[in-house]
Amino acid sequence: MARPPSPRPLLPALLLLLLPLLLRAGDHLPTEGRLMNSCIQARRKCQADPTCNATYHYLNSCASSISTSSPAEEPSVPEDCMEAAQQLRNSSLMSCTCHRRMKNQATCLDIYWTVHPAHSLGDYELDVSPYEDTVTRKPWKMNLSKLNMLKPDSDLCLKFAMLCTLNDKCDRLRKAYGEACSGSRCQRHTCQRQLRSFFEKASEPHAQGLLLCPCAPTDQGCGQRRRNTIAPSCSLPSEAPNCLELWHICVSDPLCRSRLADFQTHCHPMDILGTCATEQSKCLRAYMGLIGTAMTPNFVSNVNASVALSCTCRGSGNLQEECERLEESFSRNPCLMEAIAAKMHFHSQLFSQDWTASTFSPMERQNKNPALRPQPWVPSLFSFTLTLILLLSLW
Repeated sequence: MARPPSPRPLLPALLLLLLPLLLRAGDHLPTEGRLMNSCIQARRKCQADPTCNATYHYLNSCASSISTSSPAEEPSVPEDCMEAAQQLRNSSLMSCTCHRRMKNQATCLDIYWTVHPAHSLGDYELDVSPYEDTVTRKPWKMNLSKLNMLKPDSDLCLKFAMLCTLNDKCDRLRKAYGEACSGSRCQRHTCQRQLRSFFEKASEPHAQGLLLCPCAPTDQGCGQRRRNTIAPSCSLPSEAPNCLELWHICVSDPLCRSRLADFQTHCHPMDILGTCATEQSKCLRAYMGLIGTAMTPNFVSNVNASVALSCTCRGSGNLQEECERLEESFSRNPCLMEAIAAKMHFHSQLFSQDWTASTFSPMERQNKNPALRPQPWVPSLFSFTLTLILLLSLW
Protein backbone atom coordinates (compact mmCIF):
# COMPACT_ATOMS: atom_id res chain seq x y z
CA MET A 1 0.00 0.00 0.00
CA ALA A 2 1.42 3.38 -0.98
CA ARG A 3 2.31 5.76 1.85
CA PRO A 4 0.70 9.20 1.91
CA PRO A 5 2.92 11.92 0.47
CA SER A 6 5.30 13.61 2.87
CA PRO A 7 4.34 17.16 3.92
CA ARG A 8 7.94 18.32 3.74
CA PRO A 9 7.57 19.89 0.25
CA LEU A 10 5.09 22.28 1.84
CA LEU A 11 7.88 24.00 3.77
CA PRO A 12 9.44 25.89 0.82
CA ALA A 13 6.00 26.95 -0.38
CA LEU A 14 5.00 28.26 3.05
CA LEU A 15 8.29 30.15 3.36
CA LEU A 16 7.72 31.76 -0.03
CA LEU A 17 4.27 32.87 1.10
CA LEU A 18 5.67 34.35 4.30
CA LEU A 19 8.68 36.01 2.68
CA PRO A 20 6.83 39.21 1.58
CA LEU A 21 5.51 39.63 5.12
CA LEU A 22 8.97 39.20 6.58
CA LEU A 23 10.44 41.73 4.20
CA ARG A 24 7.66 44.17 4.90
CA ALA A 25 8.12 43.73 8.64
CA GLY A 26 11.78 44.59 8.30
CA ASP A 27 10.87 47.89 6.68
CA HIS A 28 9.25 49.06 9.91
CA LEU A 29 12.21 48.30 12.12
CA PRO A 30 14.50 51.17 13.18
CA THR A 31 16.97 51.99 10.40
CA GLU A 32 19.37 54.31 12.22
CA GLY A 33 22.78 54.34 10.59
CA ARG A 34 21.68 52.14 7.68
CA LEU A 35 21.79 53.67 4.19
CA MET A 36 19.83 52.24 1.30
CA ASN A 37 22.40 53.47 -1.24
CA SER A 38 25.45 55.11 0.27
CA CYS A 39 27.77 56.91 -2.13
CA ILE A 40 30.67 54.74 -0.98
CA GLN A 41 28.79 51.56 -1.95
CA ALA A 42 27.67 53.14 -5.23
CA ARG A 43 31.26 54.09 -6.01
CA ARG A 44 32.38 50.48 -5.55
CA LYS A 45 29.72 49.33 -8.00
CA CYS A 46 30.85 51.98 -10.47
CA GLN A 47 34.48 50.83 -10.21
CA ALA A 48 33.43 47.40 -11.47
CA ASP A 49 32.13 48.97 -14.68
CA PRO A 50 34.98 50.33 -16.90
CA THR A 51 32.73 52.93 -18.59
CA CYS A 52 31.28 54.18 -15.33
CA ASN A 53 34.70 54.24 -13.68
CA ALA A 54 36.26 56.26 -16.52
CA THR A 55 33.37 58.76 -16.46
CA TYR A 56 33.67 59.15 -12.70
CA HIS A 57 37.41 59.87 -12.95
CA TYR A 58 36.70 62.49 -15.58
CA LEU A 59 34.11 64.14 -13.34
CA ASN A 60 36.59 64.06 -10.49
CA SER A 61 39.01 66.08 -12.60
CA CYS A 62 36.22 68.60 -13.27
CA ALA A 63 36.26 69.77 -9.67
CA SER A 64 39.30 71.94 -10.28
CA SER A 65 37.68 73.39 -13.42
CA ILE A 66 34.74 74.95 -11.58
CA SER A 67 35.28 78.66 -11.14
CA THR A 68 35.14 79.85 -7.51
CA SER A 69 37.68 82.66 -7.58
CA SER A 70 35.34 85.38 -6.31
CA PRO A 71 31.85 85.47 -4.77
CA ALA A 72 31.01 88.30 -7.17
CA GLU A 73 31.55 86.02 -10.17
CA GLU A 74 28.89 83.67 -11.47
CA PRO A 75 30.08 80.10 -10.72
CA SER A 76 30.19 77.98 -13.83
CA VAL A 77 30.43 74.30 -14.62
CA PRO A 78 32.16 73.36 -17.92
CA GLU A 79 29.81 71.90 -20.51
CA ASP A 80 31.85 68.72 -20.93
CA CYS A 81 31.58 68.10 -17.18
CA MET A 82 27.81 68.43 -17.37
CA GLU A 83 27.75 65.96 -20.26
CA ALA A 84 29.85 63.50 -18.26
CA ALA A 85 27.41 63.78 -15.35
CA GLN A 86 24.54 63.01 -17.75
CA GLN A 87 26.29 59.79 -18.75
CA LEU A 88 25.93 58.59 -15.15
CA ARG A 89 22.21 59.38 -14.94
CA ASN A 90 21.34 55.66 -14.86
CA SER A 91 24.05 54.82 -12.35
CA SER A 92 23.34 54.25 -8.65
CA LEU A 93 25.77 57.12 -8.02
CA MET A 94 23.13 59.65 -9.06
CA SER A 95 20.79 58.63 -6.23
CA CYS A 96 23.39 57.89 -3.58
CA THR A 97 23.30 59.56 -0.15
CA CYS A 98 25.35 59.99 3.03
CA HIS A 99 24.69 60.22 6.78
CA ARG A 100 26.04 62.67 9.34
CA ARG A 101 27.20 59.99 11.75
CA MET A 102 28.58 57.53 9.23
CA LYS A 103 32.21 56.56 9.04
CA ASN A 104 34.12 58.09 6.13
CA GLN A 105 31.54 60.87 5.84
CA ALA A 106 34.02 63.15 4.07
CA THR A 107 34.71 60.50 1.42
CA CYS A 108 31.00 59.91 0.91
CA LEU A 109 30.31 63.63 0.46
CA ASP A 110 33.22 64.02 -1.98
CA ILE A 111 31.67 61.29 -4.14
CA TYR A 112 28.23 62.91 -3.97
CA TRP A 113 29.42 66.34 -5.12
CA THR A 114 31.67 64.82 -7.79
CA VAL A 115 28.65 63.36 -9.59
CA HIS A 116 26.47 66.44 -8.95
CA PRO A 117 28.62 69.28 -10.33
CA ALA A 118 25.60 71.41 -11.23
CA HIS A 119 24.47 71.38 -7.60
CA SER A 120 27.90 72.23 -6.25
CA LEU A 121 28.08 75.95 -6.90
CA GLY A 122 25.26 76.84 -9.22
CA ASP A 123 23.03 79.02 -7.04
CA TYR A 124 22.80 80.65 -3.64
CA GLU A 125 20.16 78.05 -2.84
CA LEU A 126 21.39 74.46 -2.88
CA ASP A 127 18.11 72.56 -2.97
CA VAL A 128 19.35 68.96 -3.02
CA SER A 129 20.59 67.51 0.26
CA PRO A 130 23.18 64.72 0.13
CA TYR A 131 21.93 63.34 3.44
CA GLU A 132 19.42 60.52 3.75
CA ASP A 133 16.79 60.84 6.44
CA THR A 134 16.92 57.93 8.86
CA VAL A 135 14.29 56.78 11.31
CA THR A 136 15.33 57.06 14.95
CA ARG A 137 13.15 56.12 17.89
CA LYS A 138 15.59 55.91 20.78
CA PRO A 139 13.81 57.04 23.95
CA TRP A 140 15.52 59.73 25.96
CA LYS A 141 15.78 58.68 29.59
CA MET A 142 16.68 61.51 31.93
CA ASN A 143 17.65 61.21 35.57
CA LEU A 144 16.17 64.23 37.31
CA SER A 145 16.91 63.24 40.89
CA LYS A 146 20.27 65.03 40.99
CA LEU A 147 18.75 68.26 39.73
CA ASN A 148 17.65 68.81 43.32
CA MET A 149 21.11 70.27 43.99
CA LEU A 150 20.12 73.25 41.86
CA LYS A 151 18.02 76.08 43.20
CA PRO A 152 14.31 75.55 42.47
CA ASP A 153 14.20 78.77 40.43
CA SER A 154 17.26 77.88 38.30
CA ASP A 155 16.73 78.69 34.63
CA LEU A 156 16.11 75.88 32.15
CA CYS A 157 19.41 76.40 30.33
CA LEU A 158 21.20 75.63 33.59
CA LYS A 159 19.05 72.55 34.10
CA PHE A 160 19.76 71.21 30.62
CA ALA A 161 23.47 71.88 31.16
CA MET A 162 23.24 69.79 34.33
CA LEU A 163 21.48 66.99 32.42
CA CYS A 164 24.37 66.98 29.96
CA THR A 165 26.88 66.87 32.83
CA LEU A 166 25.08 63.85 34.29
CA ASN A 167 25.42 62.00 30.99
CA ASP A 168 28.97 60.67 30.51
CA LYS A 169 29.05 60.97 26.72
CA CYS A 170 27.45 64.41 26.60
CA ASP A 171 29.71 65.68 29.36
CA ARG A 172 32.87 64.35 27.68
CA LEU A 173 32.01 65.86 24.30
CA ARG A 174 30.99 69.18 25.85
CA LYS A 175 34.22 69.44 27.81
CA ALA A 176 36.20 68.68 24.65
CA TYR A 177 34.77 71.62 22.71
CA GLY A 178 34.78 73.81 25.82
CA GLU A 179 38.52 73.29 26.16
CA ALA A 180 39.20 73.75 22.44
CA CYS A 181 37.12 76.95 22.34
CA SER A 182 38.41 78.55 25.54
CA GLY A 183 39.75 82.09 25.20
CA SER A 184 43.39 81.28 25.99
CA ARG A 185 43.56 78.26 23.64
CA CYS A 186 41.18 79.38 20.92
CA GLN A 187 41.99 78.07 17.46
CA ARG A 188 38.88 78.51 15.35
CA HIS A 189 39.30 75.44 13.15
CA THR A 190 39.91 73.19 16.15
CA CYS A 191 37.00 74.76 18.02
CA GLN A 192 34.65 74.29 15.07
CA ARG A 193 35.74 70.68 14.60
CA GLN A 194 35.00 69.90 18.26
CA LEU A 195 31.63 71.66 18.00
CA ARG A 196 30.72 69.51 15.00
CA SER A 197 31.79 66.44 16.93
CA PHE A 198 29.51 67.37 19.83
CA PHE A 199 26.42 67.94 17.69
CA GLU A 200 27.08 64.82 15.63
CA LYS A 201 27.85 62.40 18.49
CA ALA A 202 25.91 63.64 21.52
CA SER A 203 22.36 62.35 21.76
CA GLU A 204 20.03 64.66 19.89
CA PRO A 205 17.80 65.45 22.91
CA HIS A 206 20.80 66.46 25.04
CA ALA A 207 22.25 68.62 22.27
CA GLN A 208 18.90 70.24 21.53
CA GLY A 209 18.29 70.83 25.22
CA LEU A 210 21.54 72.75 25.54
CA LEU A 211 21.11 74.76 22.35
CA LEU A 212 17.36 75.38 22.42
CA CYS A 213 16.60 75.89 26.09
CA PRO A 214 13.76 78.41 26.69
CA CYS A 215 14.45 81.62 28.59
CA ALA A 216 12.15 84.31 29.91
CA PRO A 217 12.67 87.63 28.05
CA THR A 218 13.66 89.26 31.35
CA ASP A 219 16.21 86.55 32.23
CA GLN A 220 19.31 87.85 30.46
CA GLY A 221 21.55 85.45 32.37
CA CYS A 222 19.69 82.51 30.84
CA GLY A 223 19.77 84.13 27.40
CA GLN A 224 23.50 84.74 27.67
CA ARG A 225 24.09 81.14 28.69
CA ARG A 226 22.12 80.01 25.64
CA ARG A 227 24.07 82.28 23.26
CA ASN A 228 27.36 81.05 24.72
CA THR A 229 26.49 77.38 24.11
CA ILE A 230 28.51 77.38 20.86
CA ALA A 231 31.38 79.49 22.29
CA PRO A 232 30.79 82.34 19.80
CA SER A 233 33.86 84.30 20.90
CA CYS A 234 36.01 81.57 19.32
CA SER A 235 33.80 79.73 16.84
CA LEU A 236 32.57 82.87 15.06
CA PRO A 237 34.69 85.55 13.30
CA SER A 238 35.57 88.54 15.45
CA GLU A 239 34.49 90.91 12.66
CA ALA A 240 31.42 90.08 10.60
CA PRO A 241 32.43 89.32 6.98
CA ASN A 242 30.20 89.83 3.97
CA CYS A 243 27.58 87.06 3.83
CA LEU A 244 28.50 86.20 0.24
CA GLU A 245 32.13 85.75 1.24
CA LEU A 246 30.93 83.40 3.96
CA TRP A 247 28.84 81.55 1.40
CA HIS A 248 31.85 81.29 -0.92
CA ILE A 249 33.96 79.75 1.86
CA CYS A 250 31.17 77.33 2.68
CA VAL A 251 30.44 76.02 -0.82
CA SER A 252 34.15 75.54 -1.41
CA ASP A 253 34.14 72.94 1.38
CA PRO A 254 32.16 69.72 0.70
CA LEU A 255 31.10 69.32 4.34
CA CYS A 256 29.83 72.89 4.79
CA ARG A 257 28.20 72.80 1.35
CA SER A 258 26.40 69.60 2.34
CA ARG A 259 25.14 71.03 5.62
CA LEU A 260 23.95 74.20 3.86
CA ALA A 261 22.14 72.14 1.21
CA ASP A 262 20.52 70.08 3.95
CA PHE A 263 19.37 73.24 5.73
CA GLN A 264 17.96 74.78 2.57
CA THR A 265 16.18 71.50 1.75
CA HIS A 266 14.45 71.07 5.11
CA CYS A 267 13.99 74.65 6.32
CA HIS A 268 12.88 76.23 3.06
CA PRO A 269 9.42 77.89 2.88
CA MET A 270 7.75 76.64 -0.28
CA ASP A 271 5.47 79.65 -0.83
CA ILE A 272 4.71 83.18 0.35
CA LEU A 273 2.45 81.74 3.07
CA GLY A 274 5.48 80.14 4.69
CA THR A 275 4.46 76.53 4.08
CA CYS A 276 7.44 74.44 5.17
CA ALA A 277 8.96 71.74 2.98
CA THR A 278 9.45 69.09 5.69
CA GLU A 279 8.86 68.34 9.37
CA GLN A 280 10.17 70.64 12.09
CA SER A 281 12.43 67.90 13.46
CA LYS A 282 14.29 67.69 10.14
CA CYS A 283 14.68 71.46 9.98
CA LEU A 284 16.18 71.56 13.49
CA ARG A 285 18.51 68.70 12.70
CA ALA A 286 19.71 70.52 9.58
CA TYR A 287 20.09 73.78 11.52
CA MET A 288 22.22 72.10 14.18
CA GLY A 289 24.29 70.45 11.46
CA LEU A 290 25.58 73.89 10.40
CA ILE A 291 27.10 74.60 13.82
CA GLY A 292 30.85 74.30 13.56
CA THR A 293 30.98 75.24 9.86
CA ALA A 294 31.68 78.55 8.14
CA MET A 295 27.89 79.14 8.15
CA THR A 296 27.46 78.74 11.91
CA PRO A 297 24.29 80.57 13.06
CA ASN A 298 23.60 81.77 16.60
CA PHE A 299 21.13 83.71 18.71
CA VAL A 300 21.43 87.42 18.10
CA SER A 301 20.67 88.62 21.63
CA ASN A 302 20.04 87.56 25.22
CA VAL A 303 16.39 88.64 25.24
CA ASN A 304 14.80 86.67 22.40
CA ALA A 305 15.17 83.51 20.32
CA SER A 306 15.99 85.18 16.98
CA VAL A 307 18.92 83.63 15.12
CA ALA A 308 21.17 84.88 12.32
CA LEU A 309 24.48 84.32 10.59
CA SER A 310 27.47 86.26 11.82
CA CYS A 311 27.82 88.33 8.65
CA THR A 312 26.69 91.53 6.95
CA CYS A 313 25.50 92.57 3.50
CA ARG A 314 27.31 95.88 3.52
CA GLY A 315 29.50 96.30 0.46
CA SER A 316 27.61 93.71 -1.64
CA GLY A 317 27.26 96.08 -4.60
CA ASN A 318 25.06 94.73 -7.36
CA LEU A 319 24.71 91.44 -5.42
CA GLN A 320 22.88 93.13 -2.54
CA GLU A 321 19.63 91.28 -3.26
CA GLU A 322 21.34 87.87 -3.36
CA CYS A 323 23.18 88.65 -0.14
CA GLU A 324 20.01 89.67 1.67
CA ARG A 325 18.22 86.57 0.43
CA LEU A 326 20.96 84.41 1.91
CA GLU A 327 21.02 86.30 5.21
CA GLU A 328 17.24 86.28 5.55
CA SER A 329 17.10 82.52 4.99
CA PHE A 330 18.21 82.43 8.63
CA SER A 331 17.06 85.68 10.25
CA ARG A 332 13.57 85.76 8.66
CA ASN A 333 12.87 82.11 8.02
CA PRO A 334 9.35 81.24 9.27
CA CYS A 335 9.99 77.48 9.13
CA LEU A 336 13.11 77.78 11.27
CA MET A 337 11.50 80.20 13.73
CA GLU A 338 8.46 77.95 14.18
CA ALA A 339 10.63 74.86 14.65
CA ILE A 340 12.76 76.59 17.30
CA ALA A 341 9.68 77.97 19.10
CA ALA A 342 8.00 74.54 19.12
CA LYS A 343 11.09 72.83 20.51
CA MET A 344 11.53 75.46 23.22
CA HIS A 345 7.87 75.08 24.17
CA PHE A 346 8.36 71.33 24.45
CA HIS A 347 11.43 71.84 26.62
CA SER A 348 9.57 74.20 28.94
CA GLN A 349 6.81 71.60 29.37
CA LEU A 350 9.32 68.99 30.52
CA PHE A 351 9.92 70.92 33.73
CA SER A 352 6.38 72.20 34.22
CA GLN A 353 4.98 68.78 35.15
CA ASP A 354 5.22 66.87 38.41
CA TRP A 355 6.97 63.67 37.48
CA THR A 356 6.42 60.84 39.94
CA ALA A 357 9.63 59.07 38.97
CA SER A 358 13.10 60.54 38.71
CA THR A 359 13.64 58.92 35.31
CA PHE A 360 11.26 59.41 32.40
CA SER A 361 11.19 59.16 28.64
CA PRO A 362 9.44 62.07 26.93
CA MET A 363 8.20 61.12 23.48
CA GLU A 364 7.37 63.73 20.86
CA ARG A 365 4.89 63.17 18.07
CA GLN A 366 6.82 65.05 15.43
CA ASN A 367 6.51 62.46 12.69
CA LYS A 368 2.92 61.77 11.70
CA ASN A 369 3.78 59.26 9.00
CA PRO A 370 2.10 55.97 10.04
CA ALA A 371 4.69 54.00 8.10
CA LEU A 372 7.40 55.18 10.49
CA ARG A 373 5.58 54.21 13.69
CA PRO A 374 6.60 51.06 15.59
CA GLN A 375 4.52 48.08 14.46
CA PRO A 376 3.53 45.92 17.46
CA TRP A 377 2.80 42.92 15.23
CA VAL A 378 6.39 42.61 13.99
CA PRO A 379 7.80 40.60 16.95
CA SER A 380 4.71 38.34 16.93
CA LEU A 381 5.13 37.69 13.21
CA PHE A 382 8.75 36.64 13.64
CA SER A 383 7.88 34.40 16.62
CA PHE A 384 5.04 32.79 14.69
CA THR A 385 7.22 32.21 11.64
CA LEU A 386 10.07 30.69 13.66
CA THR A 387 7.67 28.37 15.48
CA LEU A 388 6.07 27.27 12.21
CA ILE A 389 9.45 26.51 10.63
CA LEU A 390 10.49 24.39 13.63
CA LEU A 391 7.21 22.44 13.63
CA LEU A 392 7.39 21.74 9.91
CA SER A 393 11.01 20.62 10.17
CA LEU A 394 10.06 18.13 12.87
CA TRP A 395 6.89 16.99 11.13
